[in-house]
Amino acid sequence: MTAADRADRASGLPVGRVGFGAMRLPTAPGPERERALGVARRAAELGVTLVDTAFMYGWGANEELLADALHPYPEGLLIATKVGIARSDGPEGWAHDGRPGSLRRQAEQALRRLRLDRIELLQLHRLDPAVPVAEQVGALGELRAAGLVHRIGLSEVTAEQLTEARRTAPVASVQNRYSLFSRDHERVLDACEAADIAFLPWRPVAAGDSAEVAAVAAETGATPQQVLLAWLLARSPVMLPIPGTASAAHLEENVAAGALRLTSGQRERLEHGAPPGGP
Repeated sequence: MTAADRADRASGLPVGRVGFGAMRLPTAPGPERERALGVARRAAELGVTLVDTAFMYGWGANEELLADALHPYPEGLLIATKVGIARSDGPEGWAHDGRPGSLRRQAEQALRRLRLDRIELLQLHRLDPAVPVAEQVGALGELRAAGLVHRIGLSEVTAEQLTEARRTAPVASVQNRYSLFSRDHERVLDACEAADIAFLPWRPVAAGDSAEVAAVAAETGATPQQVLLAWLLARSPVMLPIPGTASAAHLEENVAAGALRLTSGQRERLEHGAPPGGP
């Protein structure tokens, strides 16, 4: 069963229920990059229809790698990227940059690196606290009106910020950290479900110390990571996990999780046995 077999869409996005996060793919020249190209191509072979990247991932190098691996893109493959973060000399190495001019430049550069005429899903990597939300989302809306972007997404937002952003432009997706062990964004997920907005949890298989996860894995013949992904898929119809890996074997394991069905009893045990608040 391919990733697309779980469902033919995740909310408003015409993609399968299990995507692929490309952040971990090595981009420096050499054997590791060659293997990374193979992993990206394997994702497409397995039926993955959403690949998530960002300018911040290698400052454009990750986008270039995906283009080298997959262009011309298979029919139905949606490449999502993110803008709104810039390099910085500060301790973290990055800073918010939600100025409309910067967002437009980053989007235009992403189009060139990805060899696209239109970005199917352009996400605001983080809201810039120094720029009004309406200006940031409005800039993406202008790109959409110009035909350079098809859909707009947000990342790491609250339910209130999502509501505010939607006053300026339609929002197709939200990418927040969420997993069995990290459920701080329940209100955001509920808001996405009510509005038919795809919810892309990042770090969806974060490790946690849970005997219940191990027990359910043993019962189903699955790995703990597959159980965590299956729980997410059962949690909401708008859930679209984007697990990342640089390993073809782990990629295949993640995609196969789309076929795993947990019983209601197993889901209940997982939720009670793995309370949120882990790593």
